[in-house]
Amino acid sequence: MIELFFVTCLLTEPDRCTDHSLLFEEQNGLFTCMIQSQSELARWVATHPAEKVREWECRYAGEADRKA
Repeated sequence: MIELFFVTCLLTEPDRCTDHSLLFEEQNGLFTCMIQSQSELARWVATHPAEKVREWECRYAGEADRKA
C-alpha cells in the first residue's frame, strides 16, 4: 500500500498539529499518489476548514515504522 502522509495544524493554533494518512493501492505506485495527492488534500481541507496542511509526502505504508 502507498500512504499519503500529511500533517495539519489548526489555523487558530498553528503549533497544534496532527498527523494523518490516506492509503492508495500499491499498483498505482508513488507517482500516482503524487498526482492524486493534491486533489485528495484539497478535498480534505474543504471538509476541515479550521485546519491547514503543513506538509505532506507519499511513501510506502509503514515506512515511518521502519525508520525508527
